[in-house]
Amino acid sequence: MLRLEWSAGTILLKGGSPPPPVAAYFRYDPRVNCHRSLAIQYRWIIEGLENAGLEYEDDVIHAPPCRFAKPRNLALRDYQREALEAWWREKRGVIVLPTGAGKTIVAVAAIAELQAATLVVVPTLELMDQWERAIKRFLGVVPGRYGGGDKEVKCVTIATYDSAYLNIEQLGDKFMLIVFDEVHHLPSPGYRQIAELCAAPWRMGLTATPEREDGLHVDLPYLVGPVVYRRYVREMAGKWLAEFDIVRLYANMSREEQREYRRLISRYKSFLRRRGLKMRGPRDFEKLIAMSVRDVEAREALLAWHRARRIALHAAGKLDILKEILSRHRHDKVLIFTEHNDAVREISSRFLIPAITYKTPEEERRAIMKMFREGKVRAIVTSRVLEEGMDVPDANVAVVLSGTGSRREFIQRLGRVLRPKEGKRAVLYEVVTAGTGEVRVSRRRRRGL
Repeated sequence: MLRLEWSAGTILLKGGSPPPPVAAYFRYDPRVNCHRSLAIQYRWIIEGLENAGLEYEDDVIHAPPCRFAKPRNLALRDYQREALEAWWREKRGVIVLPTGAGKTIVAVAAIAELQAATLVVVPTLELMDQWERAIKRFLGVVPGRYGGGDKEVKCVTIATYDSAYLNIEQLGDKFMLIVFDEVHHLPSPGYRQIAELCAAPWRMGLTATPEREDGLHVDLPYLVGPVVYRRYVREMAGKWLAEFDIVRLYANMSREEQREYRRLISRYKSFLRRRGLKMRGPRDFEKLIAMSVRDVEAREALLAWHRARRIALHAAGKLDILKEILSRHRHDKVLIFTEHNDAVREISSRFLIPAITYKTPEEERRAIMKMFREGKVRAIVTSRVLEEGMDVPDANVAVVLSGTGSRREFIQRLGRVLRPKEGKRAVLYEVVTAGTGEVRVSRRRRRGL
């Protein structure tokens, strides 16, 4: 009789050669004298064998039996129920909902309904904490944690992407369901192995924006499943999310900044013209970066572009506009986003605002967020730390002083201020430097709201 066995992220087929219904999933491995498949194929192998009426022994998944009490206080909104139903048809796929729309609740409802061992994969320790609170609150169990020094497997286990990547050969046979929070991280060359070396037949991805600049999101249907449900920010504003305005404000450069910006951009564009190069998107720019490794002129042109961009991102006039915004919203809670840490430090020092960067110690970060929630501080300035995995429930004003053209970055920044608040309308200010490429970037990142 055919026998399927788990082997460090793969499935061994013993007792014979793979029959035609599943032959495409296996390759012969002379080291063990049998056929081997990636663990991700487990579901399709089982379905192929059963549909063909073939007998087999299954020793792949070693998940503990799980029973959860009926979820407490878990009431799904209409769109959350629709999302769960759409995912339930195949028990695999990606759910796309805006930041603040309650993606976690949909996944918790699925876990409760399946009553199955589950691995939740998250990008940050802050998200581990949020998931732990949700699981305790709604399922009444304490989840295991895999990351940040913890290594504990339970019926529901939460792991960071880094920890899951490093340990998936040991974890991949212990769960029936795997949930990827912020699933847009998954298709990267390293993290994708979490999906490929895990046998869990049921898979859920959660994100506000599945698309990636490098195009690797096309692999999500293979790794997790296709997008099965999607809602956009604008269609949810006013009922489930706060009403909001996006206001673009233009800052002027000083004369010295203008001269230097024009000189640098002229140098960059002259190089493109001489070489007959066109910058139509990220891939063209990646080619220029590759060219700069061996071409001195290309390297100098790229350096000129970076310097010009930095001038535009941090034009002196932006701080004058920020001063006006802070004065106008002195009774609101304000999040200020900027691209570089040196700008964060300058704003923090000039306006006496607490700063959070990737260098901020965990204890200090938690203390700042606690003071912000309690109203002891009314503004925080950050680089990219608060865009993902931080719960900022009370903010209603966001100021983007500088950023990239990424729609995901923009949607996540907007999402920080969209939690509904009685009598409050959210506002996001984009402060862009007039007469620079920032204006075009601003238009591009607004698409898809």
